[in-house]
Amino acid sequence: MDISSFDQAYKTRTTSPTEVVRGIYAQIRLDGERPIWITLVSEEDNLRRAEQFEKVTDPGALPLYGIPFAVKDNFDVVGLPTTAGCPEFTRVATFTAEAVERLLSAGAILIGKTNMDQFATGLAGTRTPYGICTSVFDADYISGGSSSGSALAVARGLVSFSLGTDTAGSGRVPAAFNQLVGLKPTRGVVSTFGVLPACRTLDCVSVFAETCKDAAKVLDVIRGLDPKNCYSRAVRPGDDATAWATSAFNFGVPDDSSLEFFGDKLSRTSYAYAIDALTSLGGTVVRFDFSPFRAAADLLYSGPWVAERLVALKDFVATHHEDMDPTVAQIISGGARFSAVDSFVAEYELKAIRQKTDVVYDKVDFLLLPTVPMAYKIDQLLESPVELNSNLGYYTNFVNLLDLAAVAVPAGIREDGLPFGVSLIGKAFSDEGLLRVADRLHRKLAVTLGGSERLLAKTPLMPVQAAPKGCVLMAVVGAHLSGEPLNWQLITRKARLWRTIRTHPDYRLYVLPNSFPPKPGLVYSPGHGGTGIELEVWAMPEDTVGSFLNGIPAPLCLGTVRLEDGSSVKGFLCEAAGVTGALEITHLGGWRAYIHGQE
Repeated sequence: MDISSFDQAYKTRTTSPTEVVRGIYAQIRLDGERPIWITLVSEEDNLRRAEQFEKVTDPGALPLYGIPFAVKDNFDVVGLPTTAGCPEFTRVATFTAEAVERLLSAGAILIGKTNMDQFATGLAGTRTPYGICTSVFDADYISGGSSSGSALAVARGLVSFSLGTDTAGSGRVPAAFNQLVGLKPTRGVVSTFGVLPACRTLDCVSVFAETCKDAAKVLDVIRGLDPKNCYSRAVRPGDDATAWATSAFNFGVPDDSSLEFFGDKLSRTSYAYAIDALTSLGGTVVRFDFSPFRAAADLLYSGPWVAERLVALKDFVATHHEDMDPTVAQIISGGARFSAVDSFVAEYELKAIRQKTDVVYDKVDFLLLPTVPMAYKIDQLLESPVELNSNLGYYTNFVNLLDLAAVAVPAGIREDGLPFGVSLIGKAFSDEGLLRVADRLHRKLAVTLGGSERLLAKTPLMPVQAAPKGCVLMAVVGAHLSGEPLNWQLITRKARLWRTIRTHPDYRLYVLPNSFPPKPGLVYSPGHGGTGIELEVWAMPEDTVGSFLNGIPAPLCLGTVRLEDGSSVKGFLCEAAGVTGALEITHLGGWRAYIHGQE
């Protein structure tokens, strides 16, 4: 059940946390723990926790009150074993991972730790001794990995959300095969403290959920600086600006020469539908050469980043090589062949690649890619575990190397009954904007949630924003209006039109003398009581406002403009002395009416 449905059920007392806990464990006993679960929190402990929640006088103070969740078994949880998918590696945790601790503090109830590709090495879900997870849509097909159990726990309705990890796509591939939202946040936004590293410089905590709204709510709880994690990052002003999320946007699609489905015609057709759907939501397709992104992806497993997988496990690999999954052992131990020189050479190569990929992002707001190029059966992966696993990462492996954010979202059901998914991939810190666009696309293409028959349409949308994240709302009344001579000053600063509205009645408009191009002056005149002046409100990234302000000539200035609906935004005003003797055009209601009258 999605988080909003649980919230409503708790408020109306149609269920309680203890009833939810009993129901989950009853279902697990019916289904069996394997292959989804490796370790469960005891039912008795969770019933006691649930009972304590029912004594809370203000459940609303806990944003995840009574919400059941799961975590991948490379997260430490105090008192529980951490196996990372390898029984011989098992150790009992003496502390709890930061992300899990924040969820528990927010009122969530941890049900247990889930199955995974051993040591988070794989995208298939087949590299585990705890049983192979399968797609909820067809047991012959893979679930995707390495966060296989975390995805299935949500897709089967055992928990509302779960945590996975994502280094090469492990938080997105299982989402595609099980009709879930898979959020891979910007590196460092969520602390990885207490998570067994795969590649510590690249690892991300990921979120599986039924809806984008739920994924966003979980992200709000777990994000934030953590002094215990040296890779934790803070957002600087403007970094998270996504003015495009609620306006027209440009999205990148690989050109035909670099688009690959490995012969899967149904996936190709479904991807075309997704492109059309996103276009109908206000997007403009921009074709680009995907080959630089693929070059970055190739570095992840063919380059020295494989050696980073050995850092956390070198002692274990040296003494327990025969106890590991053969494919995992081969990949991780192969990291020993790289030298420090190799690392620097690869870093130079990655920097050169990024120069090329950055050019693409100068033209688009985000990429729309298939999450996976095709669906594989389990026996296919077992016969060719390395090559087919590499194919699964065709559209995912580059994301963390290039410091990008990504949201995998369901994109309908193929003709063969299997789900198809796409990923929206944007610059670092664009997480919230991606979720907002992804939510609209999800509702355009999908019908049900996970592996259930519950309807997506009955779940709430992402909440409406007062303003786009990381942006300042800027009111313009004259030469900066759409189509006017100075509008380029907004466009080049990545500003987007937010809405057209009128000022509060107490404003007058004048034609400024000797200005080029011609400009008006907006003056606040208390008690005037007119009809208001037409203006446009633009969403401008916070980090570009300073350069915009610096280019404004006297007597114009930026101040606070009151709007007809009672709200206020920043915008162009004019010093009173600047309109002395100027022509008043207030009666025309706006600059366009004056300009058109002069033509």
